[in-house]
Amino acid sequence: MYILNLLLPDFSLILLGTVLHRISNWGDEFWTGAEKLVYFLLFPALLFYSTARTPLSFDTSGKMLAVGMSALFGAIILTWLGKPWIKAAPMDYESGMQTGYRFNSYMALALAARLGGEQATGMMALLIGFGVPLCNLAAVHALAHKSGGLFKELARNPLLIATACGLLYSLCGLPMPEVAGAVLSRLGNSALALGLLLVGAGLRLSGVRHAKALTGYFLAIKLLALPTIAWLLGQWLRLAPSQLQIVVLFCALPTASSAYILAARMGGNGPLVAFMISAGTMLSALTLPFWLSLLQH
Repeated sequence: MYILNLLLPDFSLILLGTVLHRISNWGDEFWTGAEKLVYFLLFPALLFYSTARTPLSFDTSGKMLAVGMSALFGAIILTWLGKPWIKAAPMDYESGMQTGYRFNSYMALALAARLGGEQATGMMALLIGFGVPLCNLAAVHALAHKSGGLFKELARNPLLIATACGLLYSLCGLPMPEVAGAVLSRLGNSALALGLLLVGAGLRLSGVRHAKALTGYFLAIKLLALPTIAWLLGQWLRLAPSQLQIVVLFCALPTASSAYILAARMGGNGPLVAFMISAGTMLSALTLPFWLSLLQH
């Protein structure tokens, strides 16, 4: 019942977003505008606010970050290892690779907030802050021959910029002004609810007639192999239970909807990536309870 109460509110918002997208006549411009609002303003505000108030210490967060980033790197390697033996068009494979390791930041912080409040949100924000550049580097590199430049993509990423600024603010030991904290907190709360609605609005269950092995392979990496690596590394390094819970949850999340945007902008197979994201989001309703129940013991 605890796990159901933890996951049901967020998946209910995703379902509501799907229903609203289907029954409303608001048009694609409305949803595109809402996505831009979240991506460029609301969510960066949440990331900055969370990381700026999180004390940085290698003793308390260094091992957790090492586990999270090592697990992501392991998943990136697995996506490359499948290329020689999975039959797929090169651009299909390269477009889909990012679905094996990128993560849905909206779900990450929403679940962390429900799981452990501000402390868990801060830990998750750190993982997101370090995970965004690693995953973007890997994703853009896979599609780099269609890109205008790898570092240009990273330099203008609002999530990366917001997290870097938050980390610098925390390292400087500056207090958060009350008014600024209130504004950022309200922006952040808006980001979580609207972000989950947008996840639901973006679900696409069509667009793939082939590449079933490709889809299954990347989904298995994202929802099973990646959190398994994190769990094993966390056990080996003897992470605190709260940190192990957050890092495994971080690695067990479905793929970010921004993977579709990157694939479409860089000349990849957008519909295929959209299907993989949607399928992974739906399957995570089954896999996330498994990982959370494992971490309860």
